[in-house]
Amino acid sequence: MMEWTDRHCRFFHRLLTRRALLYTEMITTGAVLRGDRARLLRFDAAEHPVAVQLGGSDPRALAESARICADRGYDEINLNVGCPSDRVQEGRFGACLMAEPRLVGECAAAMKAAVNVPVTVKCRIGIDEQDPEESLDTLTRNVVAAGADALIVHARKAWLDGLSPRENRDIPPLDYDRVYRLKRAWPKLHISINGGIGSVERGAEHLAHADGVMMGRAAYQEPWRLLQVDPLIYGAPAPFESSKAAIEAFIPYVDRELAQGTRLHAMTRHVLGLFQGVPGARAFRRHIATHAVKPEAGAEVLRDAAALVTDVRAEPTPVAA
Repeated sequence: MMEWTDRHCRFFHRLLTRRALLYTEMITTGAVLRGDRARLLRFDAAEHPVAVQLGGSDPRALAESARICADRGYDEINLNVGCPSDRVQEGRFGACLMAEPRLVGECAAAMKAAVNVPVTVKCRIGIDEQDPEESLDTLTRNVVAAGADALIVHARKAWLDGLSPRENRDIPPLDYDRVYRLKRAWPKLHISINGGIGSVERGAEHLAHADGVMMGRAAYQEPWRLLQVDPLIYGAPAPFESSKAAIEAFIPYVDRELAQGTRLHAMTRHVLGLFQGVPGARAFRRHIATHAVKPEAGAEVLRDAAALVTDVRAEPTPVAA
């Protein structure tokens, strides 16, 4: 998610789940080919497994960008065919490519030929007046023919004409059954479902119909939920018994980044929802908002903020069979 899942966010999220695959913000091919790669593509080794998401529509540029990202160690290259923002449309990538499924196939094929890591595509079920049955099937045929390793489907349309990017995240109705039908039609293709999945428990229910689940806003806005991923999805212990323990584990990273010139706010902005619903959560957020933006702010701001919160053990909620 653009301006959300940067490297500091991903490092923090990796503390909360050892198993989930993490994704970068969408990065355009122009930025990869001509931008500051050291900054744009930097990630910590602890983030693995981590996928890079690319935005573009030129097969050659995508192939070269994929090669650069694979050489830097990313575990997966993902092509975004789902973002509905105006800027993305002007660049002829993102959700508008749902109208050009053959081109999407050409892009995926070029990326596959360039790298030895998985190449995946993230899409919507359709755009504007498209029939989701036809549009999603056509796109799937093209990406399968291209050799793509997986398809991640946001289970709602994107209305490029008439809705803002923010409205496109909520107003078009979710159609999970459309993704389920796609999986039944393509049993050998790895298909993940995305869109409106607000809890790990709900995600686990989707796994009866799909191969994977992608969580976006819920994972970012309420990161405490990620402590449930390893126990509920993978049958493994959570990395920490509480959110407070995760904060304490984050502090050495914060100290290291501060020493390299990173501002505290760049890191703490990603932890604000960690104690949602816990006594002291508001005081935690207020303390960070007040003090983390100061030029001299250090890791003690984060530790002091955490001290304002009641320590609650993270308990996974059982999922009904």
